[in-house]
Amino acid sequence: MEGILPLFKPKGMTSHDCVFKLRKILKMKRIGHTGTLDPDVTGVLPICLGKATKVAEYITDAGKAYEGEVTIGFSTTTEDSSGEIVTEKKIEQSFSREQILAVLAKLTGEISQTPPMYSAVKVNGKRLYEYARQGIEVERPTRKVMIYSNELLDDRAIFNGETIQFRFRVSCSKGTYIRTLAVMIGNELGYPAHMSELVRIQSAEFSLNDCLTFDEIEKRIADETLSESIRPLEAALSHLPKYLINDTVAKKVKNGAVLHIPDHLIHTKGPIVLETENGMALAIYEHHQTKQGMMKPVKVLRNES
Repeated sequence: MEGILPLFKPKGMTSHDCVFKLRKILKMKRIGHTGTLDPDVTGVLPICLGKATKVAEYITDAGKAYEGEVTIGFSTTTEDSSGEIVTEKKIEQSFSREQILAVLAKLTGEISQTPPMYSAVKVNGKRLYEYARQGIEVERPTRKVMIYSNELLDDRAIFNGETIQFRFRVSCSKGTYIRTLAVMIGNELGYPAHMSELVRIQSAEFSLNDCLTFDEIEKRIADETLSESIRPLEAALSHLPKYLINDTVAKKVKNGAVLHIPDHLIHTKGPIVLETENGMALAIYEHHQTKQGMMKPVKVLRNES
């Protein structure tokens, strides 16, 4: 079995838990997920099967989209609803729709984020959540992320109450912490906040509509129809630039040859997919660091003759 299986990750499971369970269900070892989702988060988790594990990182690096809920009025240790309350501040004012929209607009585009202590970011070779569990606070690296869109999913004109909740939809780059974004929304409004709910609705080209639950996967195995839901590994590379090659070049690619970059890709950055005329991805190449105008293989995906 080979390809991408879009899984609907249920609440309460880590991404690793999902892989472990699928190994048992599918009776295969070579399975990998495409980026950590917190246990409380549900939604799109593309799973790579067999040879497709080679391209997992390209789904991880692609853009993501989420629908979430921010609660204004108190913050938590984990920046989501699973943590202990850190700060509370009763809301004694109303916010207009225009004020909320202005904050979301301000937090669109390139922004700086400091990862939460309860996260998988490594500092001095140790993950932040390991420090957090020991009660150790360490300096965390601030990094730039891109928020492509930040929409309000609430039609109220006025927002009021001792705590205020509203839903939002975010499209963002790799490395964005939506928990931290919820905290930042609260800070802009002058109050502590946390992310009270989150669903990932898109990962690379995979959406909620593509996803199967564990129950659906088991049913399709019983019906012998699961293969119809498994996408080819090429689906993981759909967002990357392509270079169409003929059979002669394909033979060189399978042997890991360094090639000239075609004119239409000379100004691209990042990985390039080399594919055959029938749309089969043979390899991932990148610009050569020392040989100008040349590109070298990063991964040969298929080298069968």
